[in-house]
Amino acid sequence: MTTETTAPSRWAHQLITRVRAADAARPWLWDGALTALWTVAALVDASGGWRNVARDPSVPAGLVVVLSLALSLPLYARRRRPTTVLAVMAAAAFVSEASGAFLQAAYLQMLPLFHLALTRPPRRLLWAFVLLMAPVVTGALRFDGETWHIHVTSALWAYLGVALLGITVRSRRDHTAGLVDRARRLEVERDQEVRLAAASERARIAREMHDIIGHNLSVITGLADGGRYAAAKSPERAAQALDAIGTTSRQALDELRRLLGVLSAPDDAPSAARAPQPTLTDLDSLLEGVRKAGLPVVSELPAPLPALPPGAQLTVYRVVQESLTNTLKHAGPGATAAVRLVAEENAVLVTVSDTGTPSATAGQGQGLTGMRERAALYDGTLDCGPLPSGAGWQVRLRIPTASAPVSAPEDSRP
Repeated sequence: MTTETTAPSRWAHQLITRVRAADAARPWLWDGALTALWTVAALVDASGGWRNVARDPSVPAGLVVVLSLALSLPLYARRRRPTTVLAVMAAAAFVSEASGAFLQAAYLQMLPLFHLALTRPPRRLLWAFVLLMAPVVTGALRFDGETWHIHVTSALWAYLGVALLGITVRSRRDHTAGLVDRARRLEVERDQEVRLAAASERARIAREMHDIIGHNLSVITGLADGGRYAAAKSPERAAQALDAIGTTSRQALDELRRLLGVLSAPDDAPSAARAPQPTLTDLDSLLEGVRKAGLPVVSELPAPLPALPPGAQLTVYRVVQESLTNTLKHAGPGATAAVRLVAEENAVLVTVSDTGTPSATAGQGQGLTGMRERAALYDGTLDCGPLPSGAGWQVRLRIPTASAPVSAPEDSRP
Protein backbone atom coordinates (compact mmCIF):
# COMPACT_ATOMS: atom_id res chain seq x y z
CA MET A 1 0.00 0.00 0.00
CA THR A 2 2.75 2.37 0.97
CA THR A 3 4.75 1.54 -2.14
CA GLU A 4 1.75 2.17 -4.39
CA THR A 5 1.10 5.61 -2.89
CA THR A 6 4.75 6.65 -2.72
CA ALA A 7 5.87 5.67 -6.21
CA PRO A 8 3.44 7.97 -8.10
CA SER A 9 4.28 10.81 -5.75
CA ARG A 10 7.97 10.28 -6.38
CA TRP A 11 7.36 10.09 -10.13
CA ALA A 12 5.34 13.33 -10.06
CA HIS A 13 8.05 15.07 -8.07
CA GLN A 14 10.69 13.98 -10.57
CA LEU A 15 8.52 15.13 -13.46
CA ILE A 16 7.98 18.55 -11.89
CA THR A 17 11.70 18.88 -11.22
CA ARG A 18 12.54 18.07 -14.83
CA VAL A 19 9.93 20.50 -16.16
CA ARG A 20 11.30 23.26 -13.96
CA ALA A 21 14.84 22.53 -15.06
CA ALA A 22 13.82 22.62 -18.73
CA ASP A 23 11.90 25.85 -18.17
CA ALA A 24 14.89 27.46 -16.43
CA ALA A 25 17.22 26.39 -19.25
CA ARG A 26 14.93 27.54 -22.12
CA PRO A 27 12.20 29.86 -20.81
CA TRP A 28 11.44 31.18 -24.30
CA LEU A 29 10.39 27.69 -25.42
CA TRP A 30 7.77 27.30 -22.70
CA ASP A 31 6.54 30.90 -23.07
CA GLY A 32 6.22 30.52 -26.82
CA ALA A 33 4.37 27.21 -26.57
CA LEU A 34 1.92 28.53 -23.98
CA THR A 35 1.30 31.74 -25.94
CA ALA A 36 0.73 29.81 -29.16
CA LEU A 37 -1.68 27.43 -27.43
CA TRP A 38 -3.88 30.18 -26.00
CA THR A 39 -3.69 32.25 -29.17
CA VAL A 40 -5.04 29.33 -31.18
CA ALA A 41 -7.76 28.79 -28.55
CA ALA A 42 -8.71 32.49 -28.67
CA LEU A 43 -8.89 32.51 -32.47
CA VAL A 44 -11.00 29.33 -32.47
CA ASP A 45 -13.40 31.05 -30.09
CA ALA A 46 -13.34 34.16 -32.32
CA SER A 47 -14.56 32.04 -35.26
CA GLY A 48 -18.02 32.01 -33.74
CA GLY A 49 -18.00 30.34 -30.35
CA TRP A 50 -17.92 33.70 -28.54
CA ARG A 51 -21.55 34.33 -29.55
CA ASN A 52 -22.69 31.66 -27.09
CA VAL A 53 -21.84 33.94 -24.14
CA ALA A 54 -21.99 37.34 -25.85
CA ARG A 55 -24.54 39.92 -24.73
CA ASP A 56 -24.39 41.46 -28.21
CA PRO A 57 -23.74 38.85 -30.95
CA SER A 58 -23.64 41.60 -33.57
CA VAL A 59 -20.15 42.76 -32.60
CA PRO A 60 -17.99 42.86 -35.79
CA ALA A 61 -15.90 39.71 -36.32
CA GLY A 62 -12.82 41.78 -37.13
CA LEU A 63 -13.01 43.47 -33.73
CA VAL A 64 -13.41 40.08 -32.06
CA VAL A 65 -10.27 38.78 -33.78
CA VAL A 66 -8.26 41.87 -32.79
CA LEU A 67 -9.45 41.59 -29.18
CA SER A 68 -8.67 37.87 -29.11
CA LEU A 69 -5.11 38.53 -30.27
CA ALA A 70 -4.73 41.38 -27.74
CA LEU A 71 -5.80 39.00 -24.97
CA SER A 72 -3.43 36.17 -25.96
CA LEU A 73 -0.25 37.41 -27.68
CA PRO A 74 0.97 39.54 -24.71
CA LEU A 75 1.22 36.34 -22.64
CA TYR A 76 4.70 35.78 -24.09
CA ALA A 77 6.08 38.60 -21.89
CA ARG A 78 4.00 37.83 -18.79
CA ARG A 79 6.97 36.69 -16.66
CA ARG A 80 9.26 39.58 -17.52
CA ARG A 81 6.67 42.40 -17.50
CA PRO A 82 3.48 41.15 -15.83
CA THR A 83 2.18 44.64 -15.02
CA THR A 84 2.51 45.86 -18.62
CA VAL A 85 0.97 42.68 -20.00
CA LEU A 86 -1.96 42.95 -17.60
CA ALA A 87 -2.55 46.59 -18.57
CA VAL A 88 -2.66 45.72 -22.29
CA MET A 89 -4.98 42.77 -21.71
CA ALA A 90 -7.22 44.82 -19.38
CA ALA A 91 -7.69 47.41 -22.12
CA ALA A 92 -8.77 44.69 -24.54
CA ALA A 93 -11.04 43.19 -21.87
CA PHE A 94 -12.65 46.58 -21.30
CA VAL A 95 -13.55 46.87 -25.00
CA SER A 96 -14.80 43.27 -24.95
CA GLU A 97 -17.10 43.88 -21.95
CA ALA A 98 -18.26 47.32 -23.05
CA SER A 99 -19.12 46.11 -26.57
CA GLY A 100 -21.06 43.10 -25.27
CA ALA A 101 -18.71 40.53 -26.84
CA PHE A 102 -17.85 39.10 -23.42
CA LEU A 103 -14.87 37.11 -24.82
CA GLN A 104 -13.87 34.17 -22.66
CA ALA A 105 -10.21 34.97 -23.51
CA ALA A 106 -10.48 37.76 -20.93
CA TYR A 107 -9.90 35.11 -18.27
CA LEU A 108 -6.34 34.75 -19.61
CA GLN A 109 -5.62 37.81 -17.48
CA MET A 110 -5.29 35.36 -14.59
CA LEU A 111 -1.88 34.30 -15.95
CA PRO A 112 -0.15 37.72 -15.60
CA LEU A 113 -2.04 38.16 -12.30
CA PHE A 114 -0.44 34.95 -11.02
CA HIS A 115 3.04 36.21 -11.97
CA LEU A 116 2.33 39.54 -10.31
CA ALA A 117 1.50 37.77 -7.04
CA LEU A 118 4.51 35.51 -7.49
CA THR A 119 7.22 38.09 -8.26
CA ARG A 120 6.04 41.60 -7.37
CA PRO A 121 5.31 43.42 -4.07
CA PRO A 122 1.80 42.79 -2.67
CA ARG A 123 0.77 46.43 -3.17
CA ARG A 124 0.86 45.83 -6.94
CA LEU A 125 -2.12 43.50 -6.53
CA LEU A 126 -4.36 46.44 -5.58
CA TRP A 127 -3.75 48.12 -8.92
CA ALA A 128 -4.11 44.75 -10.65
CA PHE A 129 -7.59 44.26 -9.19
CA VAL A 130 -8.59 47.75 -10.32
CA LEU A 131 -7.50 46.87 -13.87
CA LEU A 132 -9.24 43.49 -13.73
CA MET A 133 -12.54 44.50 -12.16
CA ALA A 134 -13.16 47.74 -14.05
CA PRO A 135 -14.08 45.95 -17.34
CA VAL A 136 -16.13 43.32 -15.46
CA VAL A 137 -18.17 45.92 -13.56
CA THR A 138 -18.66 47.99 -16.74
CA GLY A 139 -20.05 45.05 -18.72
CA ALA A 140 -22.19 43.80 -15.83
CA LEU A 141 -23.81 47.20 -15.22
CA ARG A 142 -24.45 47.74 -18.91
CA PHE A 143 -25.83 44.37 -19.92
CA ASP A 144 -26.80 42.29 -16.84
CA GLY A 145 -29.24 44.66 -15.18
CA GLU A 146 -30.33 43.52 -11.73
CA THR A 147 -28.15 40.37 -11.86
CA TRP A 148 -24.91 42.34 -12.42
CA HIS A 149 -23.50 41.24 -9.06
CA ILE A 150 -23.46 37.55 -10.13
CA HIS A 151 -21.04 38.24 -12.96
CA VAL A 152 -18.89 40.51 -10.77
CA THR A 153 -18.78 38.08 -7.83
CA SER A 154 -17.77 35.07 -9.93
CA ALA A 155 -14.96 37.02 -11.61
CA LEU A 156 -13.80 38.46 -8.27
CA TRP A 157 -13.57 35.03 -6.65
CA ALA A 158 -11.67 33.64 -9.62
CA TYR A 159 -9.11 36.46 -9.52
CA LEU A 160 -8.78 36.23 -5.72
CA GLY A 161 -8.11 32.50 -5.97
CA VAL A 162 -5.36 33.04 -8.54
CA ALA A 163 -3.75 35.80 -6.46
CA LEU A 164 -3.78 33.60 -3.34
CA LEU A 165 -2.27 30.75 -5.32
CA GLY A 166 0.58 33.01 -6.46
CA ILE A 167 1.16 34.25 -2.90
CA THR A 168 1.22 30.66 -1.60
CA VAL A 169 3.69 29.50 -4.22
CA ARG A 170 5.84 32.54 -3.51
CA SER A 171 5.84 31.86 0.24
CA ARG A 172 6.86 28.25 -0.26
CA ARG A 173 9.54 29.25 -2.75
CA ASP A 174 10.93 31.91 -0.40
CA HIS A 175 10.86 29.46 2.49
CA THR A 176 12.74 26.87 0.45
CA ALA A 177 15.22 29.48 -0.72
CA GLY A 178 15.70 30.56 2.89
CA LEU A 179 16.42 26.99 3.95
CA VAL A 180 18.88 26.57 1.11
CA ASP A 181 20.57 29.86 1.97
CA ARG A 182 20.77 28.87 5.62
CA ALA A 183 22.25 25.50 4.70
CA ARG A 184 24.86 27.25 2.57
CA ARG A 185 25.73 29.64 5.40
CA LEU A 186 26.06 26.73 7.82
CA GLU A 187 28.29 24.94 5.33
CA VAL A 188 30.48 28.05 4.98
CA GLU A 189 30.65 28.38 8.77
CA ARG A 190 31.61 24.73 9.10
CA ASP A 191 34.31 25.17 6.47
CA GLN A 192 35.65 28.18 8.35
CA GLU A 193 35.64 26.23 11.61
CA VAL A 194 37.50 23.39 9.93
CA ARG A 195 40.09 25.79 8.52
CA LEU A 196 40.53 27.50 11.89
CA ALA A 197 40.87 24.14 13.62
CA ALA A 198 43.41 23.03 11.01
CA ALA A 199 45.38 26.26 11.46
CA SER A 200 45.31 25.83 15.24
CA GLU A 201 46.45 22.23 14.89
CA ARG A 202 49.28 23.25 12.56
CA ALA A 203 50.40 25.88 15.08
CA ARG A 204 50.28 23.32 17.89
CA ILE A 205 52.28 20.79 15.89
CA ALA A 206 54.79 23.50 14.94
CA ARG A 207 55.26 24.36 18.64
CA GLU A 208 55.76 20.71 19.54
CA MET A 209 58.23 20.13 16.71
CA HIS A 210 60.10 23.32 17.57
CA ASP A 211 60.38 22.36 21.24
CA ILE A 212 61.35 18.76 20.62
CA ILE A 213 63.80 19.23 17.76
CA GLY A 214 65.17 22.61 18.82
CA HIS A 215 65.96 21.57 22.36
CA ASN A 216 67.38 18.16 21.62
CA LEU A 217 69.55 19.41 18.76
CA SER A 218 70.92 22.15 21.01
CA VAL A 219 71.75 19.55 23.67
CA ILE A 220 73.33 17.25 21.07
CA THR A 221 75.39 20.15 19.69
CA GLY A 222 76.64 21.00 23.17
CA LEU A 223 77.52 17.39 23.87
CA ALA A 224 79.29 17.02 20.53
CA ASP A 225 81.36 20.18 21.12
CA GLY A 226 82.28 19.04 24.62
CA GLY A 227 83.13 15.56 23.39
CA ARG A 228 85.38 16.95 20.66
CA TYR A 229 87.42 18.99 23.14
CA ALA A 230 87.56 16.11 25.61
CA ALA A 231 88.62 13.51 23.04
CA ALA A 232 92.27 14.54 23.08
CA LYS A 233 92.65 14.77 26.88
CA SER A 234 90.03 12.45 28.33
CA PRO A 235 88.73 9.68 26.07
CA GLU A 236 86.44 8.53 28.86
CA ARG A 237 84.60 11.89 28.92
CA ALA A 238 84.36 11.76 25.13
CA ALA A 239 82.71 8.34 25.36
CA GLN A 240 80.32 9.71 27.99
CA ALA A 241 79.43 12.54 25.64
CA LEU A 242 78.73 10.06 22.86
CA ASP A 243 76.53 8.01 25.19
CA ALA A 244 74.64 11.17 26.16
CA ILE A 245 74.21 12.07 22.49
CA GLY A 246 72.74 8.65 21.83
CA THR A 247 70.38 8.93 24.81
CA THR A 248 69.24 12.41 23.82
CA SER A 249 68.70 11.32 20.22
CA ARG A 250 66.59 8.35 21.28
CA GLN A 251 64.51 10.57 23.55
CA ALA A 252 63.93 12.99 20.70
CA LEU A 253 62.91 10.15 18.39
CA ASP A 254 60.55 8.76 21.03
CA GLU A 255 58.84 12.13 21.44
CA LEU A 256 58.55 12.58 17.68
CA ARG A 257 57.08 9.10 17.28
CA ARG A 258 54.59 9.85 20.04
CA LEU A 259 53.57 13.10 18.36
CA LEU A 260 53.23 11.51 14.93
CA GLY A 261 51.40 8.56 16.46
CA VAL A 262 48.73 10.83 17.89
CA LEU A 263 48.37 12.60 14.53
CA SER A 264 47.80 9.30 12.74
CA ALA A 265 45.59 7.81 15.45
CA PRO A 266 41.82 7.56 14.75
CA ASP A 267 39.48 9.97 16.50
CA ASP A 268 38.08 7.19 18.71
CA ALA A 269 41.51 6.12 19.99
CA PRO A 270 41.70 5.60 23.77
CA SER A 271 42.50 8.76 25.68
CA ALA A 272 45.36 7.00 27.43
CA ALA A 273 47.17 6.76 24.13
CA ARG A 274 46.87 10.53 23.83
CA ALA A 275 48.16 11.37 27.30
CA PRO A 276 50.52 14.37 27.18
CA GLN A 277 54.20 13.67 27.63
CA PRO A 278 56.34 14.73 29.30
CA THR A 279 55.09 16.03 32.69
CA LEU A 280 56.57 17.75 35.75
CA THR A 281 58.12 14.47 36.86
CA ASP A 282 60.35 14.61 33.77
CA LEU A 283 61.93 17.95 34.72
CA ASP A 284 64.83 16.23 36.50
CA SER A 285 65.79 14.25 33.40
CA LEU A 286 65.49 17.42 31.31
CA LEU A 287 67.84 19.32 33.62
CA GLU A 288 70.27 16.42 33.69
CA GLY A 289 70.42 16.36 29.90
CA VAL A 290 71.14 20.10 29.79
CA ARG A 291 73.91 19.70 32.37
CA LYS A 292 75.50 16.99 30.25
CA ALA A 293 75.41 19.38 27.30
CA GLY A 294 77.73 21.70 29.26
CA LEU A 295 75.35 24.18 30.90
CA PRO A 296 75.49 24.24 34.72
CA VAL A 297 71.91 24.36 36.00
CA VAL A 298 70.80 24.93 39.58
CA SER A 299 67.25 23.78 40.27
CA GLU A 300 64.79 24.38 43.06
CA LEU A 301 61.79 22.05 42.72
CA PRO A 302 59.28 21.48 45.52
CA ALA A 303 58.49 18.05 46.89
CA PRO A 304 55.88 16.94 46.23
CA LEU A 305 55.38 18.60 42.87
CA PRO A 306 52.28 20.81 42.60
CA ALA A 307 49.07 19.37 41.21
CA LEU A 308 48.34 20.65 37.71
CA PRO A 309 46.22 19.34 34.85
CA PRO A 310 48.24 17.23 32.39
CA GLY A 311 48.17 19.88 29.69
CA ALA A 312 49.36 22.57 32.11
CA GLN A 313 52.22 20.29 33.20
CA LEU A 314 53.24 19.96 29.58
CA THR A 315 53.18 23.77 29.28
CA VAL A 316 55.50 24.16 32.28
CA TYR A 317 57.85 21.52 30.90
CA ARG A 318 58.00 23.10 27.44
CA VAL A 319 58.61 26.58 28.86
CA VAL A 320 61.53 25.32 30.96
CA GLN A 321 62.82 23.35 27.98
CA GLU A 322 62.64 26.32 25.59
CA SER A 323 64.23 28.68 28.11
CA LEU A 324 67.20 26.38 28.69
CA THR A 325 67.51 25.78 24.94
CA ASN A 326 67.76 29.54 24.38
CA THR A 327 70.42 29.72 27.10
CA LEU A 328 72.41 26.98 25.40
CA LYS A 329 72.24 28.78 22.06
CA HIS A 330 72.56 32.43 23.04
CA ALA A 331 73.98 32.89 26.53
CA GLY A 332 77.60 32.34 25.50
CA PRO A 333 80.46 30.48 27.22
CA GLY A 334 80.65 30.40 30.99
CA ALA A 335 76.94 31.01 31.50
CA THR A 336 74.96 29.27 34.20
CA ALA A 337 71.22 28.78 34.61
CA ALA A 338 68.76 28.46 37.47
CA VAL A 339 65.30 26.88 37.44
CA ARG A 340 62.91 27.64 40.28
CA LEU A 341 59.38 26.29 40.66
CA VAL A 342 57.21 27.64 43.50
CA ALA A 343 53.71 26.46 44.39
CA GLU A 344 51.60 29.45 45.43
CA GLU A 345 48.08 29.33 46.84
CA ASN A 346 46.24 29.31 43.50
CA ALA A 347 49.03 29.17 40.95
CA VAL A 348 52.45 27.80 40.10
CA LEU A 349 55.30 30.24 39.47
CA VAL A 350 58.19 29.07 37.28
CA THR A 351 61.33 31.16 36.89
CA VAL A 352 64.21 30.31 34.55
CA SER A 353 67.19 32.67 34.56
CA ASP A 354 70.77 32.63 33.30
CA THR A 355 73.93 34.67 33.71
CA GLY A 356 74.76 35.00 30.03
CA THR A 357 74.80 38.05 27.80
CA PRO A 358 71.43 38.59 26.04
CA SER A 359 71.75 38.64 22.25
CA ALA A 360 70.38 41.42 20.05
CA THR A 361 67.59 39.13 18.82
CA ALA A 362 66.56 37.87 22.26
CA GLY A 363 62.80 37.79 22.72
CA GLN A 364 62.04 37.90 19.00
CA GLY A 365 62.09 34.19 18.10
CA GLN A 366 59.27 31.77 17.42
CA GLY A 367 60.10 29.86 20.59
CA LEU A 368 59.06 32.72 22.88
CA THR A 369 55.91 33.23 20.83
CA GLY A 370 55.08 29.57 21.29
CA MET A 371 55.66 29.85 25.05
CA ARG A 372 53.27 32.78 25.31
CA GLU A 373 50.64 30.86 23.33
CA ARG A 374 51.01 27.87 25.61
CA ALA A 375 50.65 30.03 28.70
CA ALA A 376 47.59 31.83 27.33
CA LEU A 377 45.97 28.49 26.51
CA TYR A 378 45.81 27.71 30.24
CA ASP A 379 44.99 31.26 31.37
CA GLY A 380 48.59 31.83 32.38
CA THR A 381 50.99 34.72 31.87
CA LEU A 382 54.59 34.71 30.65
CA ASP A 383 57.12 37.54 30.96
CA CYS A 384 60.67 37.51 29.70
CA GLY A 385 63.50 39.99 29.49
CA PRO A 386 66.96 40.91 30.76
CA LEU A 387 67.65 40.85 34.48
CA PRO A 388 67.72 44.21 36.30
CA SER A 389 71.49 43.93 36.64
CA GLY A 390 71.80 43.91 32.84
CA ALA A 391 73.67 40.59 32.83
CA GLY A 392 71.48 37.60 32.14
CA TRP A 393 68.00 36.76 30.97
CA GLN A 394 64.90 35.66 32.82
CA VAL A 395 61.68 33.90 31.84
CA ARG A 396 58.81 34.01 34.31
CA LEU A 397 55.70 31.84 33.93
CA ARG A 398 52.64 31.99 36.16
CA ILE A 399 49.92 29.41 35.54
CA PRO A 400 46.79 28.87 37.68
CA THR A 401 46.59 25.63 39.63
CA ALA A 402 43.04 24.88 38.44
CA SER A 403 43.75 25.94 34.88
CA ALA A 404 41.72 24.58 32.00
CA PRO A 405 42.31 25.08 28.29
CA VAL A 406 40.85 28.32 26.97
CA SER A 407 40.37 26.94 23.45
CA ALA A 408 41.01 23.49 22.03
CA PRO A 409 41.99 21.13 24.87
CA GLU A 410 45.66 20.29 24.71
CA ASP A 411 45.70 17.95 27.66
CA SER A 412 44.71 15.10 25.34
CA ARG A 413 47.66 15.84 23.08
CA PRO A 414 51.32 14.92 23.35
